[in-house]
Amino acid sequence: MHQESRLRSCAIAECLGTFLLVFFGCGSVHAAVTLDALQGGWQVASVWGFAVTLAIYAVGNISGAHINPAITIAMTCWRGFPRARVPVYIGSQLAGAFLAACCLYAIFSGSIAEYELQNEIARGSPESLVTAAMYGEYHPNPTIRLHSAAADSNRDTVGFGAAVFAEMLGTALLAFCVFALTDRRNRARPGASLGPFFIGATVALLVAVVGPVTQACLNPARDFGPRIFAALAGWGEVALPGPRGLFDTLAVYLAAPVAGAVLGGLVYRELVGAAQPAESTGAKSDTGA
Repeated sequence: MHQESRLRSCAIAECLGTFLLVFFGCGSVHAAVTLDALQGGWQVASVWGFAVTLAIYAVGNISGAHINPAITIAMTCWRGFPRARVPVYIGSQLAGAFLAACCLYAIFSGSIAEYELQNEIARGSPESLVTAAMYGEYHPNPTIRLHSAAADSNRDTVGFGAAVFAEMLGTALLAFCVFALTDRRNRARPGASLGPFFIGATVALLVAVVGPVTQACLNPARDFGPRIFAALAGWGEVALPGPRGLFDTLAVYLAAPVAGAVLGGLVYRELVGAAQPAESTGAKSDTGA
């Protein structure tokens, strides 16, 4: 019974943590696209970073604050996270992301409708990609003017290979930094109270660089929870399977982040973690993120 209660607490924590991440992160995209409330990619990236930081501070002591299926799988591969918990964690993360999308739509639905009206966008049409991007992710980023202009001339600025590589490398860097920042053997890591801040900073930096290209998924729950909601809220096939088809969507925003996180964790473990001095451990390495 104690283990069941503990797992239930972890599931609730992962759901709430992912809710915070998506509500603030996707919320910043809503505000930027429909209301011009944020200017420049760095402002949006900073919100994503602080959202991660707050989520970890809020629930990290309960569940480890993975708030990302890719991190959960990487922790299972290289940090001994229990495999039996993986479905519960991932299901909770998806639920939290979906609920956050529901709440954002309740708040911004009027603004979205007005934006569509003023720009003559029919929801569910190819042109509605720019509003669908407030929920799921697309490559190239449809909110970037250069990409949109190129697409109008049938030029593809971010192809399938580039998108897969960007998402895989970005998530690998995220996992590498998470592993480094949570390894108790690492004497150079920040204290426990500052670790979440630097993980959030890592996310902000990645969103600033990768976001203009693929919208910087780095997190399948963050993408598919809101994407499923958007499909149900009128965007239809623009959300799922997506304009490039289901294979592209799954490969770029599911397989690439998971593979990247596993790779990033492996690189840290074999090339950096293995060199950490054993005498500085004192305790088992964290499994949280």
